Amino acid sequence: MSMAEKILITGATGLIGSELVSLCNENNVAVHYFTTRKEKIENLPDYQGFYWNPAKGVIDKNAFEGVTAIVNLVGASISNRWTEKYKQIIVDSRVKSMELIYDTLKDMDHNIGHFISASGINIYPSSKGTLYTEEDDVVADSFLGKVVSAWENAATDFKNLGMDVARVRTGMVLAKDDGALPKLLQPIKLGVGAPLGSGEQWQSWIHIEDIAGIYYFILKNRLEGIYNAVADPVSNKKMTKLIANRLGKPLWMPKVPAFALKIVLGEMSTLVLEGQLVSSRKIKKVGYPFKFYNIDAALNDLLK
Repeated sequence: MSMAEKILITGATGLIGSELVSLCNENNVAVHYFTTRKEKIENLPDYQGFYWNPAKGVIDKNAFEGVTAIVNLVGASISNRWTEKYKQIIVDSRVKSMELIYDTLKDMDHNIGHFISASGINIYPSSKGTLYTEEDDVVADSFLGKVVSAWENAATDFKNLGMDVARVRTGMVLAKDDGALPKLLQPIKLGVGAPLGSGEQWQSWIHIEDIAGIYYFILKNRLEGIYNAVADPVSNKKMTKLIANRLGKPLWMPKVPAFALKIVLGEMSTLVLEGQLVSSRKIKKVGYPFKFYNIDAALNDLLK
């Protein structure tokens, strides 16, 4: 299959989206993107914005013109407090936006043959000893397990439109100024860093350049199926220690007890107290070359 010349990205202004846009531009792949904010619409030859509002079912069909692949990254952040109302936003922002694209494409002529959707490793149950691969079809009995499951089902529907569908189960994305890393750095910088809960929970992380790289690789090679997008997992304790060493800060605090995190974060505390041990053998096997597979290398790059 030849490489897409023009792609549509949803969630293009987010953490992963903006990194992927740069990568596409470097490789002369033009990008169309959706935004809910009209003032964010740009009209450059290789970067063109279109208005949509999934909550209201509004979409500009011109966005699909000349596009041969879609990369779907849209979804409300899971790191805001999980009130019942916000939990609904987490689900709807992922599922309703895809349903809108699906219903629009179902009734129009287009040349889109490849649909690549974000997904999360939170679909796997929390584990200390089980290494999960893409073959494991267990779904965590948790809020995020249900979210990711609904998200993936909405993506799989695009097969009915004759598209190749890829789902990218993303781990904790590490980037300089956004995502998980600044939150991990904050207490350590203040000298109150400590492992969270037992500290034994796994953190299956990935460097921002690699997650964008994996999307681009899937696009370029027209891959379909499920791919775990993680590097070499480490425990929360190890991650905390490495960051502290890198910053030259002591870790004299005892572990932060789980009950305290539950009080402060509520149900969302599962994000930091639980973790999945996830394998990325599949994406390596098809030839993706990691830039930062090792946590030391990743932190050296991000904290330099």
